[in-house]
Amino acid sequence: MSEPISPVHKPADPPGEFPGGRALFHLDPGIAHLNHGSFGAVPTPVQERQAELRAEAHADPDSFFIGIPERLADARGRIAALLGADPDGLAFISNATEGANLALDAIPLADGDEILVTDHGYGTVVAACARRAPVTTVALDPELPDEDAVREAVLAGVTPRTRVAVLDHISSPTARLIASPRLLAELADRGITTVVDGAHAPGMIADPLGGGADFWFGNLHKWGYAPPGSAILAVAPEHRDRVRPLVPSWEHEHGYPRSVENRATVDYTGWLAAPDGLDLLERLGAAEVRAHNSALAAHGAALLAELPGITALPHTDGLAMRTLKLPPGVAETHEAARELREEIAARLRIRVLIWPWPGGGGIRVCGQVYNRAEEYERLAAAFGEYVSRA
Repeated sequence: MSEPISPVHKPADPPGEFPGGRALFHLDPGIAHLNHGSFGAVPTPVQERQAELRAEAHADPDSFFIGIPERLADARGRIAALLGADPDGLAFISNATEGANLALDAIPLADGDEILVTDHGYGTVVAACARRAPVTTVALDPELPDEDAVREAVLAGVTPRTRVAVLDHISSPTARLIASPRLLAELADRGITTVVDGAHAPGMIADPLGGGADFWFGNLHKWGYAPPGSAILAVAPEHRDRVRPLVPSWEHEHGYPRSVENRATVDYTGWLAAPDGLDLLERLGAAEVRAHNSALAAHGAALLAELPGITALPHTDGLAMRTLKLPPGVAETHEAARELREEIAARLRIRVLIWPWPGGGGIRVCGQVYNRAEEYERLAAAFGEYVSRA
């Protein structure tokens, strides 16, 4: 995946609607949902499949729960085939934060060893790192021009004590590719174990597991159309025998991945329905969906970039998220960003991500098959006033 730098221009012809896209979701039509990257949204057919599974569990709990290990293995195999992964290396988990903790607990560290992270890392993942060992944080300027600049900045932060690097595949606030295959290979050459937070990768990029990380975890409920609480952990063969569940279960003796997946009588229906989300993406045409979503996000970013004081940030080509920098003094703290985000939601009925950053925060817009060009136009028409007031 390349990261070209190109001027942001308003498209002469904004993307049209994706055929049947809006009808797939039960979203409130009075709200412009431009923040798919934060929580995702579950298509109706996947909701219906999960409802069927729940009804089955309620009808005969004994049969349902006794058969869970085999059914999870089958679902895991379907997901592995769709993502081009080794099914023996995958395990269902609840979210990226759980994946980070499982990975870090499986890596042997000695006194004095350090974990490298970046200031784009997700807060709870960084917290998991700090729980395990001293952390070195690499500052990545959001305006770094390309993938090579990101790679060089990360490598410059490596010290003789660095044993693990925990990196975003695609950063949540800035929508940038960080854990590129070249960067992961260079870290491995230095003897550093690589852990990749791929929260946004499944469904948004074609080959999410192609980078060769030691540990990789990603959410299926964002761009993979799965129910909430559906994620996967992928572990390279040489590390699998050290992965232990955070809470032991009756499947503990079977080892990874079954020991990690078993949670007694929790609701497994989201995991069992998760392959249906990826199947739906394939039926819609994954390449067409990605191209459409990327074009919508680009359209929104181009409109916002025309507003005074708002600057489009360099982006990774082909992603369904774009980010822009806000003027100095706007959304510089978590509280200020939250207040601006909620004011836009309450007054404009538009959902976006506002992220804090010293010297001026940012705004992220996403594209999904249920979105329309006029939703971004409505945001751009009113957003400048809120920024100037903030």
